[in-house]
Amino acid sequence: MDRVRVGVLISGRGSNLEALMAAARAPDYPAEIVLVISNVAGAKGLDLATRAGIPTRVISHKDFPDRAAFDAALDTALREAGATLVCLAGFMRLLGEKFAEDWRDRVLNIHPSLLPAFPGLDTHRKVLEAGVKISGCTVHIVRPELDDGPILVQAAVPVAEGDTPESLAARILELEPQCYPLALRLLASGQVRIQGRRASLAAASAGTGLVNPAGPKRP
Repeated sequence: MDRVRVGVLISGRGSNLEALMAAARAPDYPAEIVLVISNVAGAKGLDLATRAGIPTRVISHKDFPDRAAFDAALDTALREAGATLVCLAGFMRLLGEKFAEDWRDRVLNIHPSLLPAFPGLDTHRKVLEAGVKISGCTVHIVRPELDDGPILVQAAVPVAEGDTPESLAARILELEPQCYPLALRLLASGQVRIQGRRASLAAASAGTGLVNPAGPKRP
């Protein structure tokens, strides 16, 4: 099976990178990770990738005069590695419009809310302040706008009485390793059709865009 070559961009611990690497070890998974790039030299995710035998690069945004130059360096590295899809996994930089358009429909991101609600930073604090009863995470196709684009996979958890931003974040983090590998599988296997702001799935995949709506399973 010819597998789709994927580059992963990170800035930190690499928890979602680890989930993607674990999924890609399965022989029937339609994607392989060929490069991990971090904009932070000490990111723990780089060690995870190195131990897994995956090439890594550090491309610091601080080494470039502007976003366009930084994005161009990312683009060059990804193309040199032969990547045709990109996953943002805790990548704490905004990509410019040119990068987003050059890689249109080929970049995935995960965000810890049920988009389009609560984009941006301080998500869990905003959720609690708004008094909503359900939160979760979303894997979506990247567009130039912040946390915008067609939604592929979502998972939900109830917001508990007495939740703090930290406790809510911890429960949502348990869902993310289920959602991201599923979304990449769907995109890499050609089962996703994108029309405007909507992503639809082939008939064989119908119903797989929602993971564990009641929250993560317990052993």
